[in-house]
Amino acid sequence: MNFTKKADARVFLYRFLLTLAAPFFAIRLLLRGGIANLSERLASEQGSAHRGAVFWVHAASNGELTAARPLIKALLDRDRGLRIIITCNSDTGKALAQDWKLARVSVRLAPLDYGFAVRRFIANWQPDALILIENELWPNRMVAMQELSRPVIVLSGRMSEKSARVWKKLPSLAREVVGTITYLSAQDRASRDRFIELGVPTAKIGPVLNLKTQGLRGAFDAEEKFHLSQVFPHDRTLLAASTHDGEEKLILRGFKDALAERPDLRLIIAPRHPRRSEELQDILFKFRLTFATRSKGDAPSAETQVYLADTLGEMPLWYELCSMTFVGGSLAPVGGHTPLEPAAHHSMVLHGTNLENFAEIYASFEKAGASRRISGANDLRDILLTLSKEDRDKTVKAADAVLDKLKDDTTLAPLLDRMAKLTSDANLRR
Repeated sequence: MNFTKKADARVFLYRFLLTLAAPFFAIRLLLRGGIANLSERLASEQGSAHRGAVFWVHAASNGELTAARPLIKALLDRDRGLRIIITCNSDTGKALAQDWKLARVSVRLAPLDYGFAVRRFIANWQPDALILIENELWPNRMVAMQELSRPVIVLSGRMSEKSARVWKKLPSLAREVVGTITYLSAQDRASRDRFIELGVPTAKIGPVLNLKTQGLRGAFDAEEKFHLSQVFPHDRTLLAASTHDGEEKLILRGFKDALAERPDLRLIIAPRHPRRSEELQDILFKFRLTFATRSKGDAPSAETQVYLADTLGEMPLWYELCSMTFVGGSLAPVGGHTPLEPAAHHSMVLHGTNLENFAEIYASFEKAGASRRISGANDLRDILLTLSKEDRDKTVKAADAVLDKLKDDTTLAPLLDRMAKLTSDANLRR
């Protein structure tokens, strides 16, 4: 299919709007990462010479990359000649994947979804398949791979109700995009049904698979955990994880109110975007709380009430240190981040009311009594002051049961077998 010739008005509009936005993207990339960042997003770099299959795995940022890591490892273990090029949308995601130091894996910022950049990237790296994690549906790269008769595989596909409404307003573009999909495995039944409504044929849809249930308990520095636990006692420390703008003030208000009655309480804040560190330091000053900042190398002491964990790749450590975790993006209008990782570290899950990104998982948690919902600062204060250790342990135990059920329903082996057929990579076959 020739995308350029057959594109209708809405598809043309997508490309036209991208063209209008080009100067904004260029200035933003230059300000954030300089000319090297912009050059990478325009796919100016040459790919390395190779033998064997090459898979292009694209994940938006840290959460999606963490979910994809067990799959990437399984692919590399199955096919010892396979090479993987990972792309992501953020510098933080790129740094995370590079820190894995996996053999036969290259990591780059994703090409901007302009035809010339996508074609250049494909020409440089020659991927035999494009694997998209969760909800990264970029029209030009998907169409470009389809035109080369190379499979487009969507794994742990997520389609929220809000996203589905947006796509339904662009039916022609939606048909073009979903028409490129060779195989799709949704992360929950609701997402699967929404993809079908948008036009993905049922014959191309595989079993529901949530990659976030694989390898949930991340590695952490045990020595560092011991050292910090002397300052942040497990039973008295709350983690605010992956927080967004506006959420920290609500959490700090509830925490400070509780602190007036329980001065032994402690808080660790790990923002979704560490680049917000200076903004958060200003907020902490205004709340008149004593704090230490991780990125500055500040050493927390017994007087430290809040630890600003503004670094990357250490979230498992923070989960381990804290008996309770507020999962960010659930009070802000973001849709919530996954509760699975804190639960895997036996940290009781607190969350807000905006849960559409993982609605089915949160419904399972709430039905089982495996999490607590808060609507603002007062709810958080009440939990910090009144929740007993027995009730907290009961909630954690319920979360363990939910995780066990999810793991029982998930295995990568059948997926790898299916990918062997989709990609014609004989070395992936058992």
